[in-house]
Amino acid sequence: MFKKVLIVDDHDVVSEGVLSVLNQNNITNVVQAQYCDEAHLKVKRAALDADPFDLLITDLSFKKDHQNSTLNSGEDLSAILKDEFPELQIIVYSMEDRLQKVRTLIHTHGVNGYVCKSRKGASELSQAIKQVANQEIFLSPQVEHALNHNNELEIDDYDIELIKQLSLGFSQAEISMLFKTKNMVPSSLSSIEKRINKLKDVFKANNTIHLVAILKDLGLI
Repeated sequence: MFKKVLIVDDHDVVSEGVLSVLNQNNITNVVQAQYCDEAHLKVKRAALDADPFDLLITDLSFKKDHQNSTLNSGEDLSAILKDEFPELQIIVYSMEDRLQKVRTLIHTHGVNGYVCKSRKGASELSQAIKQVANQEIFLSPQVEHALNHNNELEIDDYDIELIKQLSLGFSQAEISMLFKTKNMVPSSLSSIEKRINKLKDVFKANNTIHLVAILKDLGLI
């Protein structure tokens, strides 16, 4: 089981709930932080002192205030910590339940568990701690299909951005111009039209509005 844990959340009541779950699992060496930059510094300091954290439990969203910050989300924090301290285990504890976000956190950033804040959040967090300690990935039931290859349906970050812009009401021509300014490729109007048509075929959508609705229902945008 874990020996030293860092909780990162900007709501005291949530942190106290996580602390209670840790105590129930006989984990008492627990430190708390309310900012991602603060958490990053604590992890680095602990490593320098040869007393490293072996588990981080973090929220995804943090409300901005007067304090300037470099890391603005749990995703930012997870990405940099997994790069600097690959052996650190990370569990995300969040209200967000978008499958694409979970996939990115697991596949791209190497997060070890994702627990949804819900009525059963505390019990699921307890289960996640046990499974991650055993080198297993844990996902809450709401997002457990995120790693199912049958649900990925050939969709990548480019597709997500494309459908997101459609959902915001931009035309294909406008999206083409936007992608050119962002140096996103492919950005030609014909390429975007072909990609949208392919996505409609993959998701069996009748039109672009239907396509956007389907991806929203799947939690991909």
